[in-house]
Amino acid sequence: MMAHILVILGHPSSKSWNAELAQTYQQAALDAGADVRMLALGDISFDPILWGGFQSEQPLEPALIQAQQDIEWADHIVFVFPMWWATMPALLKGFIDRVMLPNWAFAYQKNGLPKKLLKGRTARIITTMDSPNWWYRFLLRRSLHRTFVQGILHFVGIKPVKETTIYSTRSLNEVQREKMMQKVKQQAIRDIRKISPKALPKAHNPSRSSV
Repeated sequence: MMAHILVILGHPSSKSWNAELAQTYQQAALDAGADVRMLALGDISFDPILWGGFQSEQPLEPALIQAQQDIEWADHIVFVFPMWWATMPALLKGFIDRVMLPNWAFAYQKNGLPKKLLKGRTARIITTMDSPNWWYRFLLRRSLHRTFVQGILHFVGIKPVKETTIYSTRSLNEVQREKMMQKVKQQAIRDIRKISPKALPKAHNPSRSSV
């Protein structure tokens, strides 16, 4: 059985370097024998604002229904996006708000801790930033790890999560960029080798939350 890989491009532009990185991972995974789907958030139509929070229902657009089906299908999810203002782009945050719904991605328990409904999947995040390594680690205290990896992916049960961080992108020359592309390619190959497809939890239908 082939590994199911979902690559999510969180950069709004399909002409960005992030898009090239996503396509590099996609092609390497295909070459390694995986079944791969690509979801470029800038190319789909949806309202990124969760207008009523989790206290009211907001119908999902067809693209978001398909995105949930793709996540359910996936063994391994790869998020590719830049760090803007110490966090993810607004488009990706809006996608998370709209898709990772209570009783589909997680459920509230009486003790306040989440029941993790997307267990059985792993992930990798590939992020780019203009900041140097020391700025991200010591001043921002690895903000994306705390918010995206721990606050979102671990919260819904997706783990382990591998992280690829490309620093100081504005100063990279063509040789250095190509080296990073090759690194992403090799990481894709290693990821596929480690994935053993298995039965995943059945789909959960989004419903209203009392919170």
